[in-house]
Amino acid sequence: MSDYVPTSRRPIASRFRRTADAATQFCVRHGIHPDTVSYLSILAAIIAAICFWKSGESRWLLIVAPLFCYLRLWFNMLDGMVAVAAGKAGRRGEILNDLPDRVSDVIIFVGVAHSGLMNPIFGYWAAIAAVLTAYVGLFGQALGVQREFGGIMSKPWRMVALHIGAWLEFVSCRSSESISIGGFTILDWTCLVVIAGCIQTMVVRLKRITTTLQNKR
Repeated sequence: MSDYVPTSRRPIASRFRRTADAATQFCVRHGIHPDTVSYLSILAAIIAAICFWKSGESRWLLIVAPLFCYLRLWFNMLDGMVAVAAGKAGRRGEILNDLPDRVSDVIIFVGVAHSGLMNPIFGYWAAIAAVLTAYVGLFGQALGVQREFGGIMSKPWRMVALHIGAWLEFVSCRSSESISIGGFTILDWTCLVVIAGCIQTMVVRLKRITTTLQNKR
C-alpha cells in the first residue's frame, strides 16, 4: 500500500462519485491498474472525436458523441478512485491522472472542428483554451498552494456545453446545411461560449491563486 496522499483532487458531486463505487471495487478486486483506466478515458475521447468528425455525414452521431464525452469524464474520475482505493496513488500517478485529460480535451475539440458543421478555427481555439484553463489551475499547486478548479468552464462544464451544442445542432438540422445564427453555426457558437467561459475561468483561477499567495506571504 502506498502512503502517498494526492494533494489536489477535483471536487466531485457525491452522487456522480457513487456511480463508480462498484467499478472501483471491481478494479481493485481484479488488480486493474489505475493507469489502464486513464488510458480508457483517452479511448473514450477518441471515439467521441470520431463521432463528431463523421457527424457532418451522419447527423445522428451528434447524439452519440456527447455520451462518450461523459464516459471520458467518468473514467477520469474512476482512475483516481481506483488509485486511492488500491493504495497505488503516487506522484507518477498525478501525471497520468492529469495528462490524459489534456489529451482528451484536444482530441475531442479537434474532432468537433473537423465535423464540417462549423468553422474549424473555433474548434482549435476551444482546444487551446481548454488546455490553458487547466494549465492556469496548476499554477497554484506548482507554487505551493492549492490547485484551483473554480470558474464556469471547468472540464465537466466544457463537456456539458458541448453536449448541449451537439444536441441543438442535431435538432435544428432541417437539411444537409447547418442552420446559421448571426453568420455562425450552432457548433460555432458552442465553441465560442467555451472559449469565453475558459477566459473567465482563467481569470477567476489566477485571482484566487494570487490572493492565496499574497495571504500566505
